[in-house]
Amino acid sequence: MAHTRLDDIDRKILAELQDDGRMTNVELAKRVGISAPPCLRRVRTLEEAGFIRGYHAEIDPRMLGFEVQVFAMVGLHSQAEADLVAFEDLCRGWPLVRECHMLNGEIDFILKCVAPDLSSFQSFLTGHLTSAPNVASVRTSLVIRAAKDAPGVPFDVMEARLSQTA
Repeated sequence: MAHTRLDDIDRKILAELQDDGRMTNVELAKRVGISAPPCLRRVRTLEEAGFIRGYHAEIDPRMLGFEVQVFAMVGLHSQAEADLVAFEDLCRGWPLVRECHMLNGEIDFILKCVAPDLSSFQSFLTGHLTSAPNVASVRTSLVIRAAKDAPGVPFDVMEARLSQTA
């Protein structure tokens, strides 16, 4: 289902669920202006089409003792597809790596990592990341504070674009 095939109600459903994925179907239907049964059908269709990948609680890492957040910029020796896939597979297996993005430019991947403390991160860095096959370089930046951490997409920007093209 292409993004252009979503109607206003579908986009409202996605925006509301992005803001609060715990609301009941009845509440969601009320917020988007339709009755509950068609709302539930639309949500199921959006899930099946892949627009909704899952529902998650937003956990505060510091409350659980994960005091360190680091971005690691990784350069690889080889960017052959098999080597890229192999590195991505490694990242999926490392619990401290919470996000892994392949980039275009001077670095090949950026990893968002969390750790209980600096020594734990350093152990991961030297014991796993820098010693991983095909890793040529790793540069790290310790997060001092986060000014914004907004998941999802800005629906208001999408709506503004759609109204300009209509």
